Amino acid sequence: MTTQANINPNKTARIAGFLYLLLIPLGVLGLLYIPNTLFVPGDIETTINNIRANQFLFRAGFVSAILVQLVNIAVVLYLYKLLKPASQIAAQLMVIFLLLGVPIAFVNELFHSAVLLILNGPDFLASFSVAQVQSIAALFIDLHAHGIMVAQVFWGLWLFPMGYLVYKSGYLPRIIGILLIVGGFGYLTDSFIFFFVPDFAIILSSFTFLGEVLLPLWLVIKGVNVEGWKKQTQTVAKLESLAAV
Repeated sequence: MTTQANINPNKTARIAGFLYLLLIPLGVLGLLYIPNTLFVPGDIETTINNIRANQFLFRAGFVSAILVQLVNIAVVLYLYKLLKPASQIAAQLMVIFLLLGVPIAFVNELFHSAVLLILNGPDFLASFSVAQVQSIAALFIDLHAHGIMVAQVFWGLWLFPMGYLVYKSGYLPRIIGILLIVGGFGYLTDSFIFFFVPDFAIILSSFTFLGEVLLPLWLVIKGVNVEGWKKQTQTVAKLESLAAV
């Protein structure tokens, strides 16, 4: 059984940072590049033609979304081991919030899978007109967009305990913790604006994501202050020993 004393903090930090950085190209591919390349707002006919002509790219989008969630699970587990000494309760909340978003994101990819099933013309759709098929496809594309915004609530929530842990830790820069919390507000605000003011054009999280770039870069390049990490670990161990008496 692995205990905090047996953990190599810098090795754990660099694995967590590398995995976190891996989310950037995967997320850009699935959430930005492919939708911007294939989807034409207000023109479902052109969108469908783009998807039909680029089915491999469209499939790559939901494969990348699945990979993002698998990597997310690994990231949060490594971050848990790294940040647990700062506060076990906050670390547990971080894991819970992130993992709650994973099944939502997985199920949400079924909507894009349904689009391909519809466009590849199964027999049960033979009685539908072209306009009806396009409308059904448009519905699933819109449902996918709504599903992302539901999952994004949890992508924002997990940043609050993580930001608190980084700020409180003493072995990572406090400014990164503050920026992570700001990023959490960005994601949450975007989600609620999407549902309450759907025509609002500004995406706040595109301006508040800096903490999620700085943290993995810091973990990969600098690691953690090992002495600070050990001090926190020893303090936690002492408190647990006293509580057990």
